[in-house]
Amino acid sequence: MGKEFRGTIADQPDFDAGSDAEALYNAMKGFGSDKEAILDLITSRSNAQRQKIRAAYKSQYGKDLIDDLKYELTGKFERLIVGLMRTPAYHDAKEIKDAIKGAGTDEKCLIEILASRTNEQIHNLVAAYKDAYGRDLEEDVIGDTSGHFRKMLIVLLQGTREEDDVVSEDLVEQDAQDLYDAGEAQWGTDEAKFIMLLGNRSVTHLQLVFDEYEKIAEKSIEDSIKSELSGDFERLMLAVVQCIRSKPMFFAKCLYKSMKGLGTADNTLIRIMVSRSETDMLDIRECFRLRYEKSLYNMIQDDTSGEYKRTLLKLCGGDDDIAGEFFPEAAQIAYKMWETSSMTKVQLRGTVRPYQNFDPASDAKALRKAMKGFGTDEDTIIDIVTQRSNAQRQEIRRIFKSLLGRDLMADLKSELSKNLERLILGLMMTPAEFDAKMMKKAMEGAGTDEHSLIEILVTRSNQEIQEMCAAYKNAYKKSLEDAIASETSGKFKRILISLAQVHLHNACNSESDDMEDKFMSILCTRSFPHLRRVFQEFVRCSNKDIEQIIKKEMSGDFKNAMFAIVRSVKNQPSYFADRLYKAMKGLGTDDRALIRIMVSRSEIDLFNIRKEFKETHEASLHEFIQVEMLVVSCVFLLIHTACICACVTLVRSDEKRVV
Repeated sequence: MGKEFRGTIADQPDFDAGSDAEALYNAMKGFGSDKEAILDLITSRSNAQRQKIRAAYKSQYGKDLIDDLKYELTGKFERLIVGLMRTPAYHDAKEIKDAIKGAGTDEKCLIEILASRTNEQIHNLVAAYKDAYGRDLEEDVIGDTSGHFRKMLIVLLQGTREEDDVVSEDLVEQDAQDLYDAGEAQWGTDEAKFIMLLGNRSVTHLQLVFDEYEKIAEKSIEDSIKSELSGDFERLMLAVVQCIRSKPMFFAKCLYKSMKGLGTADNTLIRIMVSRSETDMLDIRECFRLRYEKSLYNMIQDDTSGEYKRTLLKLCGGDDDIAGEFFPEAAQIAYKMWETSSMTKVQLRGTVRPYQNFDPASDAKALRKAMKGFGTDEDTIIDIVTQRSNAQRQEIRRIFKSLLGRDLMADLKSELSKNLERLILGLMMTPAEFDAKMMKKAMEGAGTDEHSLIEILVTRSNQEIQEMCAAYKNAYKKSLEDAIASETSGKFKRILISLAQVHLHNACNSESDDMEDKFMSILCTRSFPHLRRVFQEFVRCSNKDIEQIIKKEMSGDFKNAMFAIVRSVKNQPSYFADRLYKAMKGLGTDDRALIRIMVSRSEIDLFNIRKEFKETHEASLHEFIQVEMLVVSCVFLLIHTACICACVTLVRSDEKRVV
């Protein structure tokens, strides 16, 4: 039996090439063109049928259909329609040609195409390139790239990967060990070994190798590639690995990156929607929803317009936000994701470490000097506070009081202002004091900041919750539980109180038949490792997405809390990266959220958060903060970015301080 069709564009029944050619001719003749008729016809015919239409058009009217479409249409809509009219091989050849012509090279295009195509598709691409441009593709790639990146591209261009049914079981463990020995086990990296194995072994074989590699290295092959390789070569090898694991997920990520943020990478969007519409678009859609909690259809709808949007939506084929069940490919990926999440040991890394030559008395005097007289030396304050661990800052506070007879926090508060004041004071508090302060801020005033309450209570450990509750009681003479009870209501109140009680069971009724009560009794009381296994089995037993069930069956703040728990269980650094992105995207910045996360995670997992941010948004957290602050105010940028950069211990402008 053949493989099930997973595309969105199939052969049109009762197809008549001559009639379609005539309809397209009529749509383009005279003044203007009937764009709706053109897009409706072309997006409802398969590529093979379009080639027959093109031949009939030439036969009937003596003109090239693509040339006429180029003349009548414009912009992105023209590129999309013309792309659909080319054969897959000639479309890939055109994309490659555009990627390497001119002064610069579009490495992302080269990576996407060559990492994802089958042997047959590669061979057809090479032949089409030769036919269309009279040049050898390999020679052009060699002339336009360099180093290990070029070597891997040339290996992929050979189209000699072992077929998927070839699995050398006796070599699986050896290949995994060879990859480990070539990278993690030695100083330096044997790139040739990575190229040979990842460029030639079959997909099925390498999937087994990657599983074996995780057992040996106690980390994923992706994490090893990120630590061992760099630049375009790193990005190419990661793309190869992602395509081996799941091409639909690889393309889902590419599509998301093409549309998120300001502006759209239309070339990428067009290329993927054209090339995958008859291959695996259904699985890409489901992987997109699985990873980003939003349908591909809705993202295209929000990010594009006009005939261009309508054509893309027809290629997409439907909106998955109303669905709750997985397609087969996505179900396997979801199961594997939870399995990997439960097995992988992630080394969490902060970005602020104890200062080596720490002298609290000297720091206390320097801070006092920075605040004496007319004006304040903010750079000195920033440098000292952001280069000391929290334990060291507490020692500075104590010495400042005993040596100078002054309250450092009060002095800082009187000398600094606005966001810089809030950020520096937050860094000077203990983690428990800071969390207690953030909880108080979230509940005071006219409204309640439910997202802050959820973020803090969902992500803190039992010990951190206990210390925060004690700090809250000490600072505000009221229990945190009482404060939550007075400021919230209903099941949202119950879930927050349950989380604040350090995973005790008394706030959750596990005997209830109510779905929300049942979710609460499990998600609020079980350990994260246990929940990862639970969510994995949920996929296997129900073929449903736990996140989509929450999204579909629950509402309001209760839904948001459940959603945050699942996201945090799956990948807490990714959850925080998403929170940071939401704090800065669009008009205005949620400075309180930005400060809260940067302060609270700087000694725990901010390095991991940075990595997740870069992977998801293709811009570093550092770059994103700089752009965001520039939009707000150039003056604010100089102060606030300097402080944040120190928090994340990125390179300052003088390039003298590096993590």
